[in-house]
Amino acid sequence: MILLNAPVVGARLGYGELSGLDLLELFAFVHPARFAVPTPAGMARALGLDPPVRDEDAAPFLIRATEALFATLTSPDWPEREGAWSGLQALARLRWPWAAAIGNRIAKPERGERWLFSRLPEWEEQPPRPQPRSIRLGHDAALARLATLVGHGAEPREGQRAYAAAATHAFGPRLAEGRPNVLLAEAGTGIGKTLGYLAPASLWANEAAGAVWISTYTKALQRQLDRETERVFPDASARAGKVVVRKGRENYLCLLNLEDALQGGFQGRAAILAQLVARWAAYSRDGDMVGGDLPGWLPTLFRRAGSTALTDRRGECVYAGCPHHRKCFIERSIRAAEGADLVIANHALVMLLAERRRAEGRALDRIVFDEGHHLFDAADATFAAALTGQEAIELRRWIVGPESRARGRRRGLVARLSDVGSYDEAGGLALEAVVEASRVLPADGWLGRLAEGLPFGPVEALLAAARATVFARARAQDAGYGLETDAAELDPALIEAAAPAVRALEDLVRPMARLRQRLEAVVEDAPDWLDTAARARIEGAHAGLTQRAQTLGAWIAMLTRLGGPADPDFVDWLAVDRAEGREYDVGLHRRWLDPTRPFAETVLKPAHGLIVTSATLRGGGEWAQADARSGAVHLDSGVERFEAASPFDYAGQSEVLIVTDIKKGDLPALASAYARLIEAADGGTLGLFTAIQRLKAVHARIADRLAREGLPLYAQHVDPIDTGTLVDIFRDDPHASLLGTDALRDGVDVPGDSLRLVVMEGVPWPRPTVLHAARRAVGGGTAHDDRVVRARLAQAFGRLIRRAGDRGMFVLLSAATPSRLLDAFPPGVPVARVSLDEAVARVAARLSNAAALGHHKAEPPIPELR
Repeated sequence: MILLNAPVVGARLGYGELSGLDLLELFAFVHPARFAVPTPAGMARALGLDPPVRDEDAAPFLIRATEALFATLTSPDWPEREGAWSGLQALARLRWPWAAAIGNRIAKPERGERWLFSRLPEWEEQPPRPQPRSIRLGHDAALARLATLVGHGAEPREGQRAYAAAATHAFGPRLAEGRPNVLLAEAGTGIGKTLGYLAPASLWANEAAGAVWISTYTKALQRQLDRETERVFPDASARAGKVVVRKGRENYLCLLNLEDALQGGFQGRAAILAQLVARWAAYSRDGDMVGGDLPGWLPTLFRRAGSTALTDRRGECVYAGCPHHRKCFIERSIRAAEGADLVIANHALVMLLAERRRAEGRALDRIVFDEGHHLFDAADATFAAALTGQEAIELRRWIVGPESRARGRRRGLVARLSDVGSYDEAGGLALEAVVEASRVLPADGWLGRLAEGLPFGPVEALLAAARATVFARARAQDAGYGLETDAAELDPALIEAAAPAVRALEDLVRPMARLRQRLEAVVEDAPDWLDTAARARIEGAHAGLTQRAQTLGAWIAMLTRLGGPADPDFVDWLAVDRAEGREYDVGLHRRWLDPTRPFAETVLKPAHGLIVTSATLRGGGEWAQADARSGAVHLDSGVERFEAASPFDYAGQSEVLIVTDIKKGDLPALASAYARLIEAADGGTLGLFTAIQRLKAVHARIADRLAREGLPLYAQHVDPIDTGTLVDIFRDDPHASLLGTDALRDGVDVPGDSLRLVVMEGVPWPRPTVLHAARRAVGGGTAHDDRVVRARLAQAFGRLIRRAGDRGMFVLLSAATPSRLLDAFPPGVPVARVSLDEAVARVAARLSNAAALGHHKAEPPIPELR
C-alpha cells in the first residue's frame, strides 16, 4: 500500500499506526534537503508532474509519483546520488519498507562511497574581528542603496524611502556610553520595511566593516529574511560568507549524537529516521533541523522518535573533544557569524549572546529587532527563573550523567573531565564534591514520589510542599488544566521546607565554584596533555558551570524570600503544570514585573545603535506603549520615532463582522458557525482559538462535513504534523482551511487566494494568571487588558491582507465585543454587528465576487517554513 504521510492518514482513519510505503520517506531518501509540500499537489510540483485535479485522482497519482522517483534513481543526472547506495544497504538491514523496491534500481558504485563524516567540509579558525569604524550614513547614500536593492523599474514607495532614511539614525556613532541611537519604527504591512532597513544596514556593514544582527521572533521570518538578502548579495558564493542564520544549539544536528544513533544507539523506526537524517546532513546547507532545509514533516513521519536526541538539548557538547568538532554545524555557524555582515538570529538568542558578550567586552554594536512587538514576551522568558522538577533533574543529569538504562550519549561531568581529575588533585576532589552534592536534586521517578507523598531529599520535599499548596488553593482542579497560586501568605510547611533546600543548593554552588577555579588554573598552567581539543573541552565545561551557577543563584534568591515581604520588582508563584489532566511538572516561578529592565541593561545600553520595528509596534495604542514594551523607557538618551501607514486600501479590501447570536459556551453553535463560514468562503479560512480544547472539539465536529464538500481542514494539536508544514499545506491549497492558536496569529505570511477569511472564536482576552494579575495591577487594570487585546486583534487582522490584490474578511464570533477595542483595526475598515446568517451571506457574496473579478490569484508556495 502506497501512502502519503502515513501518520496523518492514520489519524484521519482512526488508526494509531498504518504500515505501508510512505511516499514522503522515499522522497526524503531520493531528494534530501529539498522542499516539497506533503500533499499530492505539492509532490507533483516538486517532481515536475501534473497535479491531480480531483480527489479521486490522488490515489493513482501516488503511483505516478513513485514511478518518477524510481526513474530518478536510474538517471545519470541524479544530483544526490553520492551516498545513496551505502545508505540503502544500512536501511535494508533495518528492514525499511522501500528498500526491497529500490534495491535493484541503485547501481553499486565502482569505488567505495565517502561516508558522511568524511564528506562534510571543515571550518577554519579566523582572527578576531577588529572594532567597526565610526562612520555616519547620509540619507542620500541609504536611498541610493535602496534603489539598487529594489531594482530598476520597481514602483517607487515613498513610505519605504522615508523608512530607509530614518533607519540611518541607528548607524551613526553614539554620543556617550549607555546611550545608544535608537529608532522605534512602526511600518504598516506593505511598506517594505525589510528592504527599508537592509539598505542602510548592508551599507554600514560594508563601509564600517562591522556586523549587523537582525533579530526576529519567528523561524518563519528568519527564513524569509534569509531569502530577502539575496537582493543584497546576488552572488551565492559571496552571500555565503556575508549572511549567516544563527540559532540556538538545540536547533542543529549534533554529529556525535548522529554517529551514536547510526552505530546502534537507535532501534526500530528511530534508526530508520537516523539514516534518512544522515542522507539529509550530507546535502544540508547548515544542519538546521528546526526551520532549516530538513523537511518539517520528516520527524513527524516517525512520531518524532529520536529526532530531539539528534540535537544538543542538554548542553552536553564536549567541544573540541568531539571527533567531529572541525565539521560541526554549530561551530561552523558560530564562526561564520563572527565574520558576516548580516547575522539573522532570534530575540532569545540575541538576548543571551548580548549578556555573554557584554561580559567579554564584545557587545553587539548594531541590532535590528524585527517583529519588535514581541520583545517584551521574549525578554519575559529569557530573564525568568523557574525551580521546577524538570529543570532540577536536567541539572542533575548534566552533572551526574545517565543513572538508568536509557540509551543515548548523556555524559556527566566525571566522564568529560576525567583527565582533569587525574592530573589536578584539588580539581578531582572538587569534581567529586559537585557530583555528590548534586544527588540531593530530584532523580528519576520524582513526580510519582510527589504524588504518593514520599519525596526523597530536600528539593523534592520543597516541591511536594509547593504541590500541596497549589492543590489547596487553586480552583477548577478537575478541568485538567495547569494550576497555580501566588507565593504570598504561604503555609508554614512550605516555608520550613525552603530552608533545607536552600542549604542543599548552596552546598552545590560552593564545589562548583571551586571546580571552576581549578579548571581556570589547569588552563593557565597548560600541562603537556592540554592540547587544543582538551583546552576547548575544559573551557566548555567551565562555561557550562558558570551558566548553571547563575541558575542556582536565581533559585536560591527566590527561595530565601519565601515567607518574607514581596520584592516589588518580581512576581513569584507556585504551579503544577498539567496537560489533559496529566501532571508533568511542579515548581516555583519568578518573573520580572517589567522584563524590559534587564533587557535594557544587557542589550540596549551596551549597543551603539538599534532599530525596533513592527507593523503593530504600538499595538493599536500610543507611542508610550511602544516605549514601555521595547525598553526604550529605561534609556537616558532620546529615542527617534518613525511611522508609516500601510499603503493598502483596507476600507475597500476588507471588512470586519461581529456575530451577535452565538451564545458563549455553546460548542455546537460555535462549531456550526465555523463550518458555515468556511463553506461560504469555499475554504481559504484561518480559524483562531484561545483554548486548545475548544479547537479540538470544533475540529472533531466539522472536519468530516467539510471534507465531503471538498474543503480540507487541518488543525494544530490535532494533525500529527508540525505547525510550519501545516502552514505550507494551507498556503498551497486555496480550498484548505487551518485551525490554530497563538502561533498562527503572529508571523504567518499567506498572501493571495489561500487566506481570504479569518475567524476568531472570541475576544482574545489574556489568561487570568498570577503574572497577568500583577502586571494588570500596575498597568491600569482594564486599560492593561485592552492594550493586550488590541495588539492581538491587530496581529490577527494583519494575517488577512498581505498584498495589494488581496481581499478578505475578518469575523469575530463574540456578541460581547466592546466597541472601545475596535480601533485595533486599521482606520476606515467597515465594522458591522450582524447575525450569523447575515455574516454567512456577506462572506459568500463578497468573497465570491472578489474571486469572479480576479482579485484572488493563487501565488506559488513560499517555502520559508519547513
